Amino acid sequence: MTRVVSLGVGFSDCSCHLDLEITVSLPPLVEPAEELSVNEVKRYSRHLIIPDVGMSGQKRLKNAKVLCVGAGGLGSPALLYLAAAGVGTLGVIDFDVVDESNLQRQIIHGQSDIGRPKALSARDSIKEVNPYVNVVVHEEALTNDNVMDIFSGYDLIVDGTDNFATRYMVNDACVLLGKPYVWGSIFRFDGQASVFWAEYGPCYRCLYPEPPPPGMVPSCAEGGVLGVLCASIGSVQVTEAIKVLAGIGEPLVGRLMIYDALEMNYRTLNIKKDPDCAICGANATITELIDYDNFCGVVTADAQEAAAGSTITAADLKGMLDREEKIYLVDVREPNEYEIVSIPGAVLIPKDQILSGAALEALPQDRQIVLHCKSGARSAECLAALKNAGFSDAVHVGGGILSWINTVDPALPAY
Repeated sequence: MTRVVSLGVGFSDCSCHLDLEITVSLPPLVEPAEELSVNEVKRYSRHLIIPDVGMSGQKRLKNAKVLCVGAGGLGSPALLYLAAAGVGTLGVIDFDVVDESNLQRQIIHGQSDIGRPKALSARDSIKEVNPYVNVVVHEEALTNDNVMDIFSGYDLIVDGTDNFATRYMVNDACVLLGKPYVWGSIFRFDGQASVFWAEYGPCYRCLYPEPPPPGMVPSCAEGGVLGVLCASIGSVQVTEAIKVLAGIGEPLVGRLMIYDALEMNYRTLNIKKDPDCAICGANATITELIDYDNFCGVVTADAQEAAAGSTITAADLKGMLDREEKIYLVDVREPNEYEIVSIPGAVLIPKDQILSGAALEALPQDRQIVLHCKSGARSAECLAALKNAGFSDAVHVGGGILSWINTVDPALPAY
């Protein structure tokens, strides 16, 4: 890790200080394994002839235990390259199943894996890449009840999650256990990566002390992601994991890497450890795991209050339409989502136009407003805005258009 030091240099006619950048590598995270087999030497030969890695570094990788949280967009390339690199034990935790919409970016799964648990599909792909890797499958959701126990069995955690609640939980567990946390984030054409390790630098909370307001940052499921972006950021995560495990190079500890795929631009920002950080600061106020769903908020309190008693099902909406009731069906998704699939008769008014108030005057006063989005979160936020504007009988569709597809019209494409 680069540290700026000031050296006093004396001259005959002056005295000055020079700021020099000195690269200091962190110590290797794990000890080397006793030996590599003949087949392993053949397999990893291109690593072994790199002086910085060599036999010692490869033995450290063999002896390492790495857990990847999620076998999705980031987890797919991360797991495959960790396996190919020769990490001896790979843990995979994921409770989801493979969906066809995953295959655009989650390259660890294939067509024949649709419907299978992601953790099992990932295990099979890892074994195909490298049979010398010991794969530990955790086919379950990561929660406060199991995260400390699961993490304690690994040297390093690679995060492939896509929601803030889990990221804060992963960070806090890593800080409490003293584990390095290799983090990545992707959205549309943009990616970020860093290494959070409280022993040597900042943690995730130092960078993001508070989560964004609920609904402010759309998920990849709502906003989309360029499939190959997962490989770009996932490979950076693996590179950082290898450097930390083997003790080589300058890891992204105390630095944030930002990648813009459209501009093909990488830049790195220095981030400092926050002395007042709630979990890794000198006077930490978080000493155990907290309620992360409550901390991050799935939806705002106003949205929860508005949705209480004003949520209908997709079947309820179907009945309203069949009876030709006087309703005004509003789709609050984005135009590109509307182009993919829509409920017949729905009028597109994107969420930001409702929350800003720009669209309120155009809404009819003589019909009941029925809102829907993809899954129900965005429409709940819009529902709160309508209630505050005087549309007291407005409702929204719980589960959104996905519920409509699942229960009313399975012929429509899901995304």
